[in-house]
Amino acid sequence: METVKKNNHIGRKIGRIRELRGIKQETLAEMLGVSQQSVSKIEQSENLDTERLEAVAKALGVTPEAIHNFSEELAINYFNNFNDSSEGTFNNHCTFNPLDKVIELYERLVQAEKDKVTYLENLLDKK
Repeated sequence: METVKKNNHIGRKIGRIRELRGIKQETLAEMLGVSQQSVSKIEQSENLDTERLEAVAKALGVTPEAIHNFSEELAINYFNNFNDSSEGTFNNHCTFNPLDKVIELYERLVQAEKDKVTYLENLLDKK
């Protein structure tokens, strides 16, 4: 009987999401108020306590559930679904307005930047 091992290593998922978001460990460390080594430890951890997971998720601009449900295969499939149709026939079967998704992403990025500024201002006020 063959068993399938479910990849539920939270640290690896966090690291991969961080990479996909284009955030360096040093930047995430500053956002969390910890050292880069602490972020490295987080990414090596199989599990995280709820409070730490929520802080990391907020810094990455995702929900804790998104981290738990992250799948490398789904991420790869998402990017592979953008096929090059250079044969002249392009069948667009979008069930959503792509512009809405771009606007949604832009708004999330702007909010993440605002959160970073607020966080850094709070750090400066403490000093």
